[in-house]
Amino acid sequence: MLPAFEHDDFFTGRCILVNGPVIVGAGPSGLAVGAGLKQQGVPFVILERANCIASLWQNRTYDRLKLHLPKQFCELPYYPFPENFPEYPTKHQFINYLESYARKFDIEPKFNESVQSAKYDESCGLWRVKTVSKDNSTTEYICRWLVVASGENAEKVVPEFEGLHEFEGNVIHACDYKTGGIYRGKRVLVVGCGNSGMEVCLDLCHHQASPSMVVRSSVHVLPREIFGKSTFELAVSLMKWIPIWLVDKILLAAARLILGNIEKYGLKRPTMGPLELKNCEGKTPVLDIGTLSRIRSGVELVNGEILDVDSIILATGYSSNVPSWLKENEFFSKDGFPISPFPNSWKGKAGIYAVGFTRRGLSGASLDAIKVAQDIGKIWKKETKQKNHCVGVSCYRKPKP
Repeated sequence: MLPAFEHDDFFTGRCILVNGPVIVGAGPSGLAVGAGLKQQGVPFVILERANCIASLWQNRTYDRLKLHLPKQFCELPYYPFPENFPEYPTKHQFINYLESYARKFDIEPKFNESVQSAKYDESCGLWRVKTVSKDNSTTEYICRWLVVASGENAEKVVPEFEGLHEFEGNVIHACDYKTGGIYRGKRVLVVGCGNSGMEVCLDLCHHQASPSMVVRSSVHVLPREIFGKSTFELAVSLMKWIPIWLVDKILLAAARLILGNIEKYGLKRPTMGPLELKNCEGKTPVLDIGTLSRIRSGVELVNGEILDVDSIILATGYSSNVPSWLKENEFFSKDGFPISPFPNSWKGKAGIYAVGFTRRGLSGASLDAIKVAQDIGKIWKKETKQKNHCVGVSCYRKPKP
């Protein structure tokens, strides 16, 4: 039986029926789901708006970037990092790893396809995902399952600042920052003191620039390692035995011992502990790799002062873009994160899944990717065995005038 589409839903582009899920996003989350589905023989399509996998890592990160966590917490399912990689792989090593991952599992995303809308059609129980390519051609993918894997960092956040448009110097977002070489001898204002803001400041110092940092809110700064052991690894180990509030107290005590009192430099700590804050509000603590020592010896922290600067770098973060194209607003909040009915954070109603939105980094995304691939694979195999007939789906076109 053919589903009946409303007149307003007529589509004039190509129409493709996918015998499996459509995955939106070819970053680490989308690749991990694809690898899991490949293991089970489930067909799928990955849609990616950029011209490469992991476009955030390839096109919108600074050159000195390294993974903030040890590699064992960042590898994707079924494929470990090469043994010769350092404990904290560089940006380029991680990109090479992801490209090897895609080749190993024969994952071939459809690049330059930007999802314009995804809507669940109750009349036929299928998802209709419409895309636009670079040549402005349109395609509609019709599928049983939709996996949202476009990530928490799809779009840069650029807050409104009074007078910013009148500033005659150079203004960029941190996603467009590559290296501090072009800022040598310049006075640079960095807005934001998260991991990106801290590392941009450090890189500017290495290139003999003069950075100042705007601290807009309280922030937890922890040493990357505590007595030779990864802070993250230590926290994970402790949480197996003691409550999170006690782990927070131990981490803060160690941070005070190693880093000293950061508040005397203008960095105020939140009242909530770093791990509890991450779980409740998704705010990641800064793992210091040397910026604090620079703050002690010259990086200026500013709050309400008037500065004469040559350039401004906005390290103001990123946001999800899911609300702009997912037309079913009961699944994602306006901030782009899954809401009820996602009781387990990765599976919703009507065949929709989410991977990479639990604010638990690459390790959390990998765990969710495994669950999603297994769940879809189980249903797909069961339905494939039960059904010996094809389901027809018609895409009607508007008659030409």
